[in-house]
Amino acid sequence: MTDTAQATVRLDKWLWAARFFKTRSLATDAVESGKIKLNGERPKPAKAVKIGDNLDVRTGPYTFAITVLGLSDKRGPAPVAQKLYAESTESLAARQLLSQQLHADAATAPLYRGRPTKKARRQIVRFVAQLDD
Repeated sequence: MTDTAQATVRLDKWLWAARFFKTRSLATDAVESGKIKLNGERPKPAKAVKIGDNLDVRTGPYTFAITVLGLSDKRGPAPVAQKLYAESTESLAARQLLSQQLHADAATAPLYRGRPTKKARRQIVRFVAQLDD
């Protein structure tokens, strides 16, 4: 984890080590595009992260409000990475609610994507013909 001499780590390295992003370049792109807030401000990828800093991380539709508990610039196993931060209870509850809503919406989404099949096209033609009658 952290050495006593190591008091800070680059933000993009920490996000990668904490497993929020699969590669450092994805973490750098996320910081540059404004998806990461450090203590309420928009940082640069090389900004130093310290223990106790607050981060807002947006990945996809989800937002994590976390506090930095440990520093690491090496990517390790997931259980070790989860010890680097603590997520607020409000953030966790909001993410779980959003996840449930997205799953419910996916259940009611249409099954067909793209062009209709030959069978579906015939059904559409029959349906439109009934409307015209």
